[in-house]
Amino acid sequence: MLESCYKPLERCFGGGGDDALLWNIDLKPHTSGEYSIAVVQANSSLEDQAQVLTSSSATYVGVYDGHGGPEASRFITNHLFAYLQKFAGEHGGLSKGVIEKAFDATETDFVSLVKDSWLDRPQLVSVGSCCLVGLFSNGTLFVANVGDSRAVLGRQVSGGRTVSSSTVVAERLTNDHNVGDEEVRKEVKALHPDDPHIVVYTRGVWRLKGIIQVSRSIGDVYLKKPEFNRNPLFQQYASPIPLKRAVMSAEPSVLAHKLRPQDLFLIFASDGLWEQLSDEEVVEIVHKNPRNGIAKRLIRTAIEVAAKKREMRYDDIKRIEKGVRRHFHDDITVVVVYLDYNQGWPNGGGKFQDDITTAPLDIFTLNSDNADFSP
Repeated sequence: MLESCYKPLERCFGGGGDDALLWNIDLKPHTSGEYSIAVVQANSSLEDQAQVLTSSSATYVGVYDGHGGPEASRFITNHLFAYLQKFAGEHGGLSKGVIEKAFDATETDFVSLVKDSWLDRPQLVSVGSCCLVGLFSNGTLFVANVGDSRAVLGRQVSGGRTVSSSTVVAERLTNDHNVGDEEVRKEVKALHPDDPHIVVYTRGVWRLKGIIQVSRSIGDVYLKKPEFNRNPLFQQYASPIPLKRAVMSAEPSVLAHKLRPQDLFLIFASDGLWEQLSDEEVVEIVHKNPRNGIAKRLIRTAIEVAAKKREMRYDDIKRIEKGVRRHFHDDITVVVVYLDYNQGWPNGGGKFQDDITTAPLDIFTLNSDNADFSP
């Protein structure tokens, strides 16, 4: 695990060039390779959060896509990794059980915060976040997620003589917990056979209880604890049947993947990217372009696609203010991690400086120096 990396956060800030709502770091080293990170803000308050933590033996990537407000994603930023580190130490290393326990502890703490804040901040009952985590250690990649952020692997097809001339294919490593997927709808309906309105098609998409698309998250307490479903948002869209039990969960899907020489890079991104670009398109862009600034390139390409749908150009969208910009695309977070086996993977090599990169809480103001990760 990242034995010594969890220090007081030393935030590392980049720049987004001529787009005031885009932030990025072109390229930084990690345990056995390099990574690129970028975030673009569309909402009035940035609801995406992201962090990359590196040490001489491991690399941690977290992408947290909030909804209903930024509080849940910021809460995860300050809690989940600490729990992963704690439980891995107690149980002799990282495992599926350790990851599930860390997700559960983070969820429990956020639910407690909502209960304690009920009178002062009742809106927290309807705040939640998707959560995507990647952790590289001892030649194994663990990927865990709730919600519809996604991790995709770029894998070299056997037979290519060189990386530059070979074909690289996309391999999805996560499950989208989104009721827009027919299999997820079937799963949710099977869990709630007594509720004919558990999934409703409204406003152009399938939604859980007519409200939300994702079926798993951290937070969204009003859809997990019946005592909180008096929330006006719930009452507006819910079926007449009272909420008798939770209709969402915080249980992560967890994958352990033994890294191979043909595994070239990974893309971790919130669903704002995947709404505009397919897995294959993203992998092709990463494979065929220089590493430097690749995360920013993916975001700009996604925004160009979103602009084209409105018969606009990227230059038009980048001048739109936060909040209004959400009508054109979502907050988007992208982390691209390159795997360089010649640097000593899987055990790391030589001295390596522990490092933490955390995206800003608000890109427009970059009000980070005095920022507090508490919701």
